[in-house]
Amino acid sequence: MTVQKRNFIIMWICNFLVAGTMTMIMPFLSLYIDTFGDHSPAYVQKWSGLIFGATFVSAFIMSPIWGRIADRHGFKPILIINSLGLATSVFLMGFVQSVEAFFFLRLLMGVVTGFIPTSLAFISSQTSREEAGKMLGTLQMGNVAGMLFGPIFGGLLADIFGFQYTFMITSSTLLISALIVLFGIQEIRKSKRTQKTNYSRKTILQAIFKHRLMLNVMLVTTIIQIGNFSIQPLLSLYVAELTDAKDVAFLAGLTFSAAGLGNLLFARKWGEIGDDIGYEKVLSVLLILSFVFIIPQAFVTQLWQLMVFRLLFGIAIGGMIPVTTALVRREAPIDIQGEVMGYNTSFRFLGNIIGPMLGGIISGFIGIASVFIVTASLFLMGSFFLYIARRKPSQDFEDFIAVQHQTSK
Repeated sequence: MTVQKRNFIIMWICNFLVAGTMTMIMPFLSLYIDTFGDHSPAYVQKWSGLIFGATFVSAFIMSPIWGRIADRHGFKPILIINSLGLATSVFLMGFVQSVEAFFFLRLLMGVVTGFIPTSLAFISSQTSREEAGKMLGTLQMGNVAGMLFGPIFGGLLADIFGFQYTFMITSSTLLISALIVLFGIQEIRKSKRTQKTNYSRKTILQAIFKHRLMLNVMLVTTIIQIGNFSIQPLLSLYVAELTDAKDVAFLAGLTFSAAGLGNLLFARKWGEIGDDIGYEKVLSVLLILSFVFIIPQAFVTQLWQLMVFRLLFGIAIGGMIPVTTALVRREAPIDIQGEVMGYNTSFRFLGNIIGPMLGGIISGFIGIASVFIVTASLFLMGSFFLYIARRKPSQDFEDFIAVQHQTSK
């Protein structure tokens, strides 16, 4: 077995473990807050939203920093630091006694929530351009599989062992992931140019915002997460409107998992197609398909109809993360690939922050169904801007950033 293949298998397993353990606490987040004292439902709901979003705020800031460090010192040390940091913060969550302490630990978790995006960047750096989409799509399947099973196991563990022991078990799994990376991964360092240019953060950011294709990729990355998270806090309420069943939480979980199942089934396939015909073409098709499959969700009258369209939406959105990551890998110079992917991750976390807030505001003014329509329009806009970028002359990002570097001197 080659080093690259062994690294890939190990990272798939670790992605499954980390994504699963990180979503284990989601089903009982508000219930855990309620154990801190005799609080009103409004108080619990407010802090649930703040604590849920806190991780993404600090992760949004830290992702490019971890990427820059990885460019200098390698991806393996960052993977180990992140998994150990996650294990520590999750372990301490089992012993907090106040919402403020819980909020602080969720912020701390965000500082080290870079394992999965760093693993994508690591595998991308070890993979040839010709099959980057397929490999990243397969790796994405491990992430999605963990996210599908994590909440189920988390809920079962909480019912059997209680909240505190669930945090301890989750922390132990993250520690195991760190040990697997430490002893199992053999990083093949990228061969960098002898005359390496040290680009400043300002230069890299300016190049991203002025380069048409790269900026579009970053914006699409944000739209993907907005599409995923804008409806997530409201899904149980929407399901309750469509059914008279008592087990609404379970049915809402199934409905949300339908998109994850579609993602799981087709992520690798979309990556393969992107390798064959071009990532821009595939991304354009996926944006249109997402628009087509989101709109009907606003007008369904039966729960099974919503589940079907969530599944189709998952199939469409499942290829976007590996395709956008492969695009960044293709365009970014090897010396700064980690940092550029870090900015791409920051745009993902930005979508995680905007999505729930946007969904809550829109549903509060014009209803839950309207959230689907607004989200669909974002995918349509992303498709339009990508079309404009493809119509104009192509820009080589490596040459483009070199020009930005010279002009900034």
